[in-house]
Amino acid sequence: MTTKNTYSWLEGDNVYLRPVEVEDSEAYYGTLYNADVRRLTGTKEAFSKHQVTHHLEAKGLDSSSILLWIIRKDTNEPIGDIELQDINGMNRSAGIRIAIHDHAHQGKGHGSEALRLMLDYAFGIANLHRVELNVFAYNERAIHVYKKIGFKQEGVQRDALFYNHRYYDSILMSMLEDEYREMYLQQP
Repeated sequence: MTTKNTYSWLEGDNVYLRPVEVEDSEAYYGTLYNADVRRLTGTKEAFSKHQVTHHLEAKGLDSSSILLWIIRKDTNEPIGDIELQDINGMNRSAGIRIAIHDHAHQGKGHGSEALRLMLDYAFGIANLHRVELNVFAYNERAIHVYKKIGFKQEGVQRDALFYNHRYYDSILMSMLEDEYREMYLQQP
């Protein structure tokens, strides 16, 4: 599937990010039933197309959240989504989440590039001080990527997720603005 809207909001070398619109509800709905992505994100709920449309309408009005498609530049194909959520201007903080929807697009650096684009926006434009995320302990690939990008582990929420007859830990990680700038904006 390619996206009809080819405009970009944040652009990298291989991917660009653009808002997920209400008109994208059919395509977004289709991403919610990939068994591997549901496991990695701990998603248990079933969603109707109506619920997805309503969710996207609400996201469009929510100033504390930015939900974007991750789109391959060479094909204009949406391969995932990323969201800066719970944006708190008083504390200059937010959460971030990401999902690459198909195994064929994982492990190619697209998620890392999308995270860097969103972090650059968060710290360089939105003037945030802290961005945090939660990742389940069994998602070792994501943990490796987050550490490589510069997130630091802060703690473990024990038995935070019950999924497929077992409990799993959730790992809290974060990055601060000075850590981001030190890692990515060093002058030669």
